This record gives sequence, C-alpha cells and structure tokens, in this order.
Amino acid sequence: MPSDCSTADGRTAVNTALAPSGPPSARLILLFAIACGSAVANVYFAQPLLVTLGEQFALGPGLLGAIVAITQLGYAAGLFLLVPLGDLVDRRKLITLQLGLLAAALLIAGLAPGTAALLTALAAVGALAVVAQTMVATAAHLTAPAFRGRVVGAVTSGVITGILLARTVAGAVADLAGWRAVYLLAAVVTATLAILLRLALPTDRPPTATMPYRRLLASTVVLFARHPLLRVRGMLALLVFASFSTLWSSVVQPLSSPPWSLTHTAIGAFGLAGAAGAAAAGAAGRWNDRGLAQRTTGTALVLLTVSWLPLAFTRQSLWALAIGAVLLDFAVQAVHVTSQSLIYAAQPDAGSRIIGGYMVFYSAGSALGAIGSSTAYAAAGWPAVSTLGATFSGAALLLWATTRRREPVA
Repeated sequence: MPSDCSTADGRTAVNTALAPSGPPSARLILLFAIACGSAVANVYFAQPLLVTLGEQFALGPGLLGAIVAITQLGYAAGLFLLVPLGDLVDRRKLITLQLGLLAAALLIAGLAPGTAALLTALAAVGALAVVAQTMVATAAHLTAPAFRGRVVGAVTSGVITGILLARTVAGAVADLAGWRAVYLLAAVVTATLAILLRLALPTDRPPTATMPYRRLLASTVVLFARHPLLRVRGMLALLVFASFSTLWSSVVQPLSSPPWSLTHTAIGAFGLAGAAGAAAAGAAGRWNDRGLAQRTTGTALVLLTVSWLPLAFTRQSLWALAIGAVLLDFAVQAVHVTSQSLIYAAQPDAGSRIIGGYMVFYSAGSALGAIGSSTAYAAAGWPAVSTLGATFSGAALLLWATTRRREPVA
C-alpha cells in the first residue's frame, strides 16, 4: 500500500487511493455516538453526587467545588495534550488505549479509599474523556467531504446527549446502589466500548503528521494563528457554550426552591427535554452538506438568543423552561456541528489538532457560564441568570454577523 508524503511544515499529502468515497457504516456511526456520549458523561457524573461525596470523605464546601474543578482541569489538559496525538499515531490504537485507561481511572474512582485517590482518579477521568474528540475527528476522517456534516452531526449529538443525561443517570444509579456504583458501572461500559471499537475501526489508517510531539503541540497554536476561520469559530464556541452552561449549571437552584421544590429525579427529567433538542439538531449536519453553513449558523444563533425569553419565566412556568431548553440545545448543537464541519475542512490533515484546539474554547466557555451563572444567581436571582445567558447568546450572534463574510459559504 503506498504511503502518504509529508510536506516541509509537517502536513501530509493524503494519497487519494486512501480517501473515503462515502460515509462510514451506520453501525460505526452509532457506535461512535454512543462512545462519545459515554466518555463525556464521565466528566459530569460527580455534579449530582457532591453532597454524598462530601459526607463520605468529610469534605468542606470549598473542596466539594474542587471535585468538579479538578475534573474540568483534567479535561482541558487532555484537549491540548492528548487530542493532537490523533494526527501523529494510529487512531484505532489511540482510541482503544485511551478508553482502556479511562475504564481503569473510573474503576479507581469507584474504589477510592480517600480524598487524594478520588481527586487523582477524577483528574485522570477528565483528561482521558477527551477521547470523545479524537472519535469526532476520526469519524470526519473516515467520511467523504460530501457526507461529513451529517456524520459529524450524528456523532456530536452523542456528546451533547451524554452531557445532558449524565446527571440524570448518575442520580438514578446512586439512589439505587450508591455513588460508587456510578463509577464502577461506567468502568464496565467504557471497557466494553473499547473492545467494540477495537473490532469495528479500520486498521489501515496511516498517520497524517510526521513531527516530534512537542512540535505537534506548538503547531496547534500556529494553526489557530494562521486561520481566521478557526479563531472565529472558536470564539463562537466559547460564547455558545457559555450560554449553554449558564442554563444547566444554575437551573437546579430555582427548580429546587419554592414554588417548585422539585426532587432530583424531576429536575433531571428536564435534561431529557434538552436532549430532545440536541438529537433533533442532527439535521444541521445535512444542511451544512447542502452548502447552508452560514444560514444554519445565523438561524441557530437567533434561536439561541430567543430561547432566553421563555427561559426567563422558569419560576412561573415549567412549560416555558421545557420549550426554552429544547430551543437552546437545538441551537447549540446546530452551531457546534456546523463549526466542526467547517474547521475540519480548513486543513483535514490536522483534524485532531484543530478539533482539540477548538474544544479548548468550548471548555473555557463552559467554565465561564458556570462561574458567571452562580455569581449572578447569588447576586440577583434567576432574572440575572437569564440576562447573562441572553447576553452571551446576543454576543455570539453579533460576532457571527460581523465576521460571516470572511468565512466560506459551506
């Protein structure tokens, strides 16, 4: 089999004989979506378990926050340090190795005898959960350009759905069998997915980059400095996911207090409403493939901003929350899918580095929304949270409107 030819800057001229002529099989796409959702869900399992973990390990309020923070810090580190490896080594081996190590980290978390072991394991869980982004890049690599949007959309739907359902699943399993069962069950699921992907992924995928690892990491920064499209879509990701996190990081507070005073199970059910919107947004990938990337982005950002109108009435109507959640999650997913399709096309041979760098913006936006919404709620209640979410959304719409003529149409 002929090999690829490396260029002077580390890029690879891909042999057209190896280029895909269509999408991967429906079975592989579904497996990618499930594995992505499962991997990312591991990052969010601790959130509904914080009170229980505090009692188990005698942690004060400050250290409870550290449980969430250390997992997110691990995730951010993994995005920069691990995801680019997909351009340097065989992705089949990388994905299955990371999933195997993730299963081990989850097992250690579930069996952790003390605080230090728990925090170390959760940091590793966060870092290794970025295998989801390697899978997104791999799905894009295995797909012909004409089908790439819909495939990325289908796989990315798994990521968003995993985020939204993680809290519900963790709460339900913990109620039935205790908090340790959450991580032990996740370890079994992750190990099973590693085996299934090892069997399903093709074995003849050559590396797309030939350069030292240190230079590979530096090239991620260079890529974003070189391509305005990557910077714009990265900033859109930051603002869109700040809006997303503003809702889902703080909505538990009005729902758990009067007049609603809902149980954890009932609160988790609203994640199902958001998941419905995220699943429906798979259509965004098909629209991107038809050359409607800009129209899809603009429409989605308008919907994102409008979604905060019903969300503002969460204290008065649960139907308003449900409608707003579907609109918000549909819009977030549509922008996210479209952005990943566009940025991957900018330089396919650097797909893993581009996706990893883009997701750093996503992570920063998620953290910004979480911190901002908790501060806003403490200062002025739900109206301040709604204003903050609408501000992030409006800023994203303004950014797109002022930069859209610099981007490709499709």
